[in-house]
Amino acid sequence: MTRKMVWFLMAAIAALVLAPVTFAQGGAAASGTTDWIDVAAAIALGITAAGCGLGQGRATAAACEGTARNPGASGPIRIAFIIGVALIESLTLYALVIVLIK
Repeated sequence: MTRKMVWFLMAAIAALVLAPVTFAQGGAAASGTTDWIDVAAAIALGITAAGCGLGQGRATAAACEGTARNPGASGPIRIAFIIGVALIESLTLYALVIVLIK
């Protein structure tokens, strides 16, 4: 893995480790302060959407490549592709629901 990817993964792990602490804080925020729960939720949704976008792009590329290599298997490839993309998209919708519930 490249150094850039390692740094990105470490930042994502740090964000996931610190998220429970952020959500565990109770009480109303004082006036003039930032509501960090909303910021954390927005960042989480952004990361989820970016990851799902990359996953859908890779799935589409793999399905097109598989169909180009073996046109006879286009039916099963298409079915697996549609199921896979639906599951990838559901991850983003679940994250959106969690953000809206927050």
